[in-house]
Amino acid sequence: MKPNLSTARGNALLLAAILCLATGAQAQTAPAAEATDGAARAGTAKVVKGQVDVSGRGAERALVAGGALSATDRVTTGPDSSASLVLRDGTLLVVGPNSRMELQEFAFNPTTHDGNMVVGVLRGTVRMVSGLIRKTREDAVRVVTPTALVGIRGTDFIVDVEPSEDGS
Repeated sequence: MKPNLSTARGNALLLAAILCLATGAQAQTAPAAEATDGAARAGTAKVVKGQVDVSGRGAERALVAGGALSATDRVTTGPDSSASLVLRDGTLLVVGPNSRMELQEFAFNPTTHDGNMVVGVLRGTVRMVSGLIRKTREDAVRVVTPTALVGIRGTDFIVDVEPSEDGS
């Protein structure tokens, strides 16, 4: 299904992406205690606007610019919030307002550029610009939603998942 960018949610994601790029120099840095070693780090939050939380490995914390993401972290944004995330292979993820996205799998070898990635979009809007994993092997990147599994063939796309009737 082709995304309709004329919707309010599409406009909000586009605005979030622009704000993330425009305010990057003003972002706060993460505390040193939050950093993980290079092998465990799947990516880094480049810009965080508003209330953005990350949970994984049994803990939840506020995500700040420079904060690490592991291969199985879940990112949740509040209203009027967004986050720009860059994974180790160069994949860019912009998570829009009222969204929930999780890295279900991420493995990347920086020498061979081999790896695989599964991104779950549980609620809201995520823009994805694929990196080296997708360029090396087309079938190595998948996006999972509550109602579909999508094999990625393009390099820049938006996934929009409407909240369920119970609001989750």
